[in-house]
Amino acid sequence: MGELSEFLRSRRARLSPDDAGLGTYGARRRVPGLRREELAQLAGISADYYVRLEQGRLDNVSDQVLDSVARALRLDVTEHDHLRSLARPRRRSVAPAAPEATVRDTQRWLLDSIAGPAYILGPRTDVLAWNGLACALYGVELGALERPNMARLIFQDPAAREVWTPWEDKARDTVGGLRVLAGQYPEDTVLAALLAELADDPVFARLWTEHEVWTSPFGAKHFRHPVAGEFTLHYEAFGVPGHPDRTLITYSADPRSPAADALALLGQARSQRQP
Repeated sequence: MGELSEFLRSRRARLSPDDAGLGTYGARRRVPGLRREELAQLAGISADYYVRLEQGRLDNVSDQVLDSVARALRLDVTEHDHLRSLARPRRRSVAPAAPEATVRDTQRWLLDSIAGPAYILGPRTDVLAWNGLACALYGVELGALERPNMARLIFQDPAAREVWTPWEDKARDTVGGLRVLAGQYPEDTVLAALLAELADDPVFARLWTEHEVWTSPFGAKHFRHPVAGEFTLHYEAFGVPGHPDRTLITYSADPRSPAADALALLGQARSQRQP
């Protein structure tokens, strides 16, 4: 339960008594942010109960208590869900990522029909299927990789540090997403091995200690591409029917925008390279 303790401490540290509407608790503060006693007061529970929660010594924490703690810490929806996962972990691992051949033909046809970059992510950010524009956007032939993985691309492919801009924003989002997965599946040994591998990167190691969590089913990302220049694309994430651990990611652009011209340029360049 060390993850739960570290997560709660990190969230207490970012709130001051003034932020929480409390007076100074004691004349001298030896910890950043809220003390355990102060958070317990805000959540309406006893200090002893909160200490046992933070130390992972409670087996059956109610939704009411977790909701109260989340409100006191001002957690967003993703952080709130992460708190529930850590406080009541599911003792199972993610099923092994399905090999590429198990992606239905209809899903491949769908990817090829999408006008922008698109791909399907499986457990642990494995890239299970993709279209040509996804390869063109990221500057890598995903089919040439033994097991394409988005987190590995972000932290281990030098081209990724040039294409995503600012790259550290994408790195932070990636770490936050992996944090969510680690909280949901604490016994997934394959995920643990991936995290240990990525921890060799100093930026990953630093971001991991911050305990940020991140999920967003839509948004915008900025790119600086050697072929198409700088542009912003909008992404949407969709669940894949029949596969709760898979996500379809699509990127698109306003048809009247420079980003649409950039996608067209990427498509042309991709076509010219095909035999």
